[in-house]
Amino acid sequence: MTEQRQSHGPLGILPFLNDARLWRIFLFGALSGFPWLLIGSAMTLWLKDEGLSRTSIGVFGLLFSVWTVNFLWAPIIDHARLPWLHRLGQRRSWITLCLTVLVACSALLAFFGPHVSIAATVALCFAIALASATQDLAIDAYRITVIGEDEPELIGHGAAMATCGWWTGVSLPGAVAFQFSDAHGWPPIYLALAVLLALVSLLALRWFREPPRGTGAQSPPPGQHGAIGWFNRNYLGAVGEFFQRNGARLAFGLLAFIFLFKIGEAFLGRMVVVFYNEVGFSDAEIGTYAKALGLPVTIACALAAGLFSGRFGVVRGLLVAGIAMAATNLLFAWVAVVGPDVGALSVAVIADGVTSAFSTVAFVAFISYYTSRLHTATQYGALASLGNAGRNLVAAASGFLVDALDGDWAAFFVLTSVMVLPSLVILVWIARVAVKASPAELPTGKTPPPVHRSG
Repeated sequence: MTEQRQSHGPLGILPFLNDARLWRIFLFGALSGFPWLLIGSAMTLWLKDEGLSRTSIGVFGLLFSVWTVNFLWAPIIDHARLPWLHRLGQRRSWITLCLTVLVACSALLAFFGPHVSIAATVALCFAIALASATQDLAIDAYRITVIGEDEPELIGHGAAMATCGWWTGVSLPGAVAFQFSDAHGWPPIYLALAVLLALVSLLALRWFREPPRGTGAQSPPPGQHGAIGWFNRNYLGAVGEFFQRNGARLAFGLLAFIFLFKIGEAFLGRMVVVFYNEVGFSDAEIGTYAKALGLPVTIACALAAGLFSGRFGVVRGLLVAGIAMAATNLLFAWVAVVGPDVGALSVAVIADGVTSAFSTVAFVAFISYYTSRLHTATQYGALASLGNAGRNLVAAASGFLVDALDGDWAAFFVLTSVMVLPSLVILVWIARVAVKASPAELPTGKTPPPVHRSG
């Protein structure tokens, strides 16, 4: 079922205010971000409270590597129908299944979390990661396909609303959880989070509208029916279409940039809650300043980033955001020097919210521009997985790096700033190569590029 496009009306400069599709993207963005609280910052602090070392907590973060390999089953999300549930629609059926698993595992963590069994915690968190990474494939495919091919100017706004939703799902319940964890402990907090997740899930699924599917499905080559034909069409076909459309030189440049861009931010994000704890901030202060304070800043800047990308292009946005991201990481080095000063923490958190919003919106829009509509979940999942590979696999060594620096947090944050620079060099090269190859299709200027063809 398709949805009739709504007019932007007099608020055309802020189309997200009166386009229901973008508000749905926001809500599903929140559901996409929620699991990162469950197995990310909240779990990190719970593990810290249970006495795990920095290195162990960093290695625990390898669970996020599921997002690195979810492209392996992305064609299934694009093309396979779930028994019984498929009547709900291709995207909706997969999201429904994943949300059911997420709610169940979140509730079980309240009873079998780190206070009972580390092994059970790892198993449940892995199930949450697997369900969430699968759900993200369907949500990202929904976000891209729900916007018409003749509306490329809305791609940046869709990325902005997805980013706002993601940070809301991570930060808003996280702020409340951190406020009450000292007084009530983590098990009841996780049970409350499971109930909240269930309520938001029901609202989102009730409001869901199945987007149109991509056209131009290929027939299997002679002699390639069955599993082999399906693999060739949906795996090899998606890869071949990406390289054919962009050319090998630019395609490899895109892959290198996507892998490297978020590494510095991931190193910071993996250890920042441990840093807050060790530098002397209480759980309540972390909830107030690191979660609640940063959320409105992030949302406002994400919306502004959507407007910026539509007007000036996501490449310029990525360059500005990358430089700002490197500079912002130095503010955390300053906090490490001055100690548990809530004023310094506020400055660092606000700056981090600004740069995270701009970089994430531009990054999501950048990947969306290079995604085919025929292989939406497959290509977007593969590109996002590559970005997550840098964020999750390499950043798993963040705890080891802090230990190797003998707990020198200031030096650690300086190194995270330096990690941003190689990706920016590659981005400048991409801009030059793409302009020479096909200036009209590079998302760098005021004229929005077309959404790439379905192949």
